[in-house]
Amino acid sequence: MDFLLSVIGFAVDLGNVWRFPYICYQNGGGAFLIPYTLMAVFGGVPLFYMELALGQFHRTGAIPIWKRICPIFKGIGFAICIIGLYVSFYYNTIIAWALYYFYSSFSGTLPWASCDNPWNTPDCTNYFGSSNVTWTNFSRSPAEEFYTRKVLEIQKSGGLYDIGGIHWQLLLCLFLIFAIVYFSLWKGVKTSGKVVWVTATLPYVVLFILLIRGATLPGAWRGVVFYLRPDWGKLLSTAVWVDAAAQIFFSLGPGFGVLLALASYNHFHNNCYRDALITSAVNCLTSFLSGFVIFTVLGYMAEMRDVEVEDVARDKGPSLLFITYPEAIANMVGSTFFAIIFFLMMITLGLDSTFGGLEAVITAVMDEYPQVLAGRRELFVLGLITVSFLGSLSTLTYGGAYVVKLLEEFGAGCSILAVVLLETIAVSWFYGIQRFSHDVKAMLGFTPGLFWKLCWVAVSPALLAFIVISSLLEQPPLTLFDYQYPEWSTLVGHLIGASSFICIPFYMVYKLVWTPGSLKQRLAVCIRPEKTTRAPRAEGLGLAPVL
Repeated sequence: MDFLLSVIGFAVDLGNVWRFPYICYQNGGGAFLIPYTLMAVFGGVPLFYMELALGQFHRTGAIPIWKRICPIFKGIGFAICIIGLYVSFYYNTIIAWALYYFYSSFSGTLPWASCDNPWNTPDCTNYFGSSNVTWTNFSRSPAEEFYTRKVLEIQKSGGLYDIGGIHWQLLLCLFLIFAIVYFSLWKGVKTSGKVVWVTATLPYVVLFILLIRGATLPGAWRGVVFYLRPDWGKLLSTAVWVDAAAQIFFSLGPGFGVLLALASYNHFHNNCYRDALITSAVNCLTSFLSGFVIFTVLGYMAEMRDVEVEDVARDKGPSLLFITYPEAIANMVGSTFFAIIFFLMMITLGLDSTFGGLEAVITAVMDEYPQVLAGRRELFVLGLITVSFLGSLSTLTYGGAYVVKLLEEFGAGCSILAVVLLETIAVSWFYGIQRFSHDVKAMLGFTPGLFWKLCWVAVSPALLAFIVISSLLEQPPLTLFDYQYPEWSTLVGHLIGASSFICIPFYMVYKLVWTPGSLKQRLAVCIRPEKTTRAPRAEGLGLAPVL
């Protein structure tokens, strides 16, 4: 259960609540569920299963595992660790924003419920409780101004050229988040495996409370109809299929090294096939459920504003969680209670994904350098958390939201998909699908069926190649609020993305150069597993195996 909850906690994150509902209604509502389900069945779940099986069989992290699979691809492990760091630079800042809101919710009247605050402007328009208010293109809700002008203080920044100083309240929130993360990870999976009993289960309690409340609001049905109304014509668009595939891959999280790391602590004969099916199903159903939670409230807001749901649902990404939903909560009966539990849910959703992401880096590096780091886990974790904290400082500035958007877009975008593509090719084509199937049979007592083998060898790599190429060819201009990102920032973004992926070809060249023999002999050595014995995970690191 520790393992299952850890994997579910990693896979079910803030993206399930903000990304899936937006992508679903944007890409044809109920019709989108067809490409989403197909991409899950033929792409996401097979790779999820593959990573769990690899981690459980070889019992080691994302860097040293390649000695046992195909040594020339070891750069994949280093790329995964760099991507994990980039994600920690911005993802924890989003949790810090949620913590700021959580703290601000402990008041009789929520601070984003009215326009009577020092940070409000003449454009602030509060239409709740008033029948004669006109909503224009210049109107700004109290919730939007609280988020942009009070939490982010984005008005003090001129964009990426001038991001301004550090917002000290957010610095304090982030410090507290990293302190929680450190004390959850410092002793290993024995502590984090217990923490996820709270962080992975609490969001479901809150989601059901919010769903029941949302369903009782006037206009809720309008939101649900808008969410599920199928637009079959959208299925002819390539972009819809790309979005479905990207959503399922980012949601389930193969390629981040987390599944390898967590599964490496399992008993050898644990049924990872069952775990893969359970966690994938839970993840997809949570995304679907979150859509109802969000859209019942959007329908309510459309009813109150007397506009179409489409006009209310324009906010996407973090804005959906920090502007649209809080605005609706502020005008419910018992608003303080609902605000507290909503932001508590967001904090817990974010935390267990952070646990997984950083555990992947910790396990990979400690397994690669056991002579140096054995017995020094607490110090290494402290060092890693410090690096993540320092790397996050630019996201705490007045223009920090612009940096968060840039890192979110490029830090783990195409690079992580390209990493998963190469990982799948390395395992299926170089290590060999028959050898991998034999490993699975040794653990589970049965060989994977033809469906899984076909997906691993051909279908999943083809889907990933399709997404990577489509994403590189079609890149819309980057915007946030009313700010248009300059061209140089896109170049910086591509450099950030390339900086992790470049580890793979660099290591290939390094490995070929330093291996003795002719080129043919070098290649033969570099693609042959160096080690065939499994790592003694639990005994070697002094960690109790996760049950």
